[in-house]
Amino acid sequence: MEKQPLNRIKVMLAERMLTNKQLAEMLGKDPATISKWVTNTSQPTLENLIEIARCLKCDMNDLVRLDNVVTIKTDK
Repeated sequence: MEKQPLNRIKVMLAERMLTNKQLAEMLGKDPATISKWVTNTSQPTLENLIEIARCLKCDMNDLVRLDNVVTIKTDK
């Protein structure tokens, strides 16, 4: 089964014609960290997602893929 990306940071950067380096500068992060997020090698924290959304002037929901979310039922 093909691994689906969890975030859409790469897409959002492309739509805004921004580079990984530019986002890294906006966030004060290492460009290697941004590269890992863009390639879905690792995922940003919730706090970082909020900052990315602010920098890209988009809704945080636009940055996250929700079609593969698994819901776990719990008994209360």
